Amino acid sequence: MKLDPRRIAVGLAGFCAFLNLYAPQAVLPLLAQEFSAGAGKASLAVTASTLAIALIAPFTGVVADVLGRKRVIIAAMFALIVPTAMAAFAADLDGLIFWRFVQGLVLPPVFAVTVAYIGEEWPRAQAIGVTGIYLSATGLGGFFGRFVTGLVADLLDWRSAFLVLAAMTAALAVGVALLLPKEQHFDRSDGLGASARQMVRHLKNPHLVATYAIGSGVLFNFVAIFTYVSFHLAAPPFGLSPTFLGAIFVVYLVGAAVTPLTGRMVARFGRRPLMLGVLAMWAGGLLLSLVPSLPVIVVALAVCATCGFLCQTMSTSFVAVSADAGHSSAVGLYVTFYYIGGTFGGLLPAPAWEAAGWPGCVAIVIAALILMAALVMFGWRGKQ
Repeated sequence: MKLDPRRIAVGLAGFCAFLNLYAPQAVLPLLAQEFSAGAGKASLAVTASTLAIALIAPFTGVVADVLGRKRVIIAAMFALIVPTAMAAFAADLDGLIFWRFVQGLVLPPVFAVTVAYIGEEWPRAQAIGVTGIYLSATGLGGFFGRFVTGLVADLLDWRSAFLVLAAMTAALAVGVALLLPKEQHFDRSDGLGASARQMVRHLKNPHLVATYAIGSGVLFNFVAIFTYVSFHLAAPPFGLSPTFLGAIFVVYLVGAAVTPLTGRMVARFGRRPLMLGVLAMWAGGLLLSLVPSLPVIVVALAVCATCGFLCQTMSTSFVAVSADAGHSSAVGLYVTFYYIGGTFGGLLPAPAWEAAGWPGCVAIVIAALILMAALVMFGWRGKQ
């Protein structure tokens, strides 16, 4: 079967964005030790990017609705090389956090606009499947970013790891520039003002608003789990090194493998019942992670990662195909709420971690899952 260069290109774009976004998670304990910082301060190396994404994402959608998809995606991917490389030369933790914030500013034009591209360039029946491929690629990127960072940090140092990521980003930017066709079904906005007004109209759609809140919960849970589990596994009795902490994120590959099947599962079970079932499985995986056994924790994290990817695919694909106009602004709003959730996912569990360790973090995430289930029950009513 002939490969579709569009599918390869959107996959590479997703891989590139998430290669960089969560890369520091594998070395957070190392950064905390080197800079004599607590878990909450070290986690800012992750949440600085998510905060920047939340701030810039709505404007990304508005601009992309005027300028077009491909040019915005490609420009952002090449711009991403600079802060990724500069992070390697940060003099202190605050400097690293600054460059991570700058990275976050240029990431939304990559993934938010790519999702809008998918929603416009593929028929509605195929869009959820292509979104699944894209999200699988983001899972692969998330794993490799953490694994490469941990491995290079052990072999050389964490600064060299950021230089390696910058080189990989450059290669991926060239690949997407060559493979991604110019959009064929782009409906250009009448201007920034018209696109902004369309974005406001999205907030009057109760199904979209519920989906935005659910997306916020998805990343809150992801960041809370995979940030603080690094501290949990770096401490006794596990004592894992950065390489092994990075390797733990191989569980993302399980989620990436399952995600392309989301379309079939939605067709069989319906979006709303499937989402509720997945949220229940996610809670079960979290409870399993409390067992003091490394193999059991790895299995639990695989369950959590898979459930998170399924939830993200269902909610993202819903946004991508449900907006009648202003697709980029609709996705941009979703990304904003998604990464607001991610920012709080790094910050809110810090007191729980200090007070109760990993069980405290698990309790917070389960509470978030219950709230998400309520949103699905009542906010998605009438939608399948």
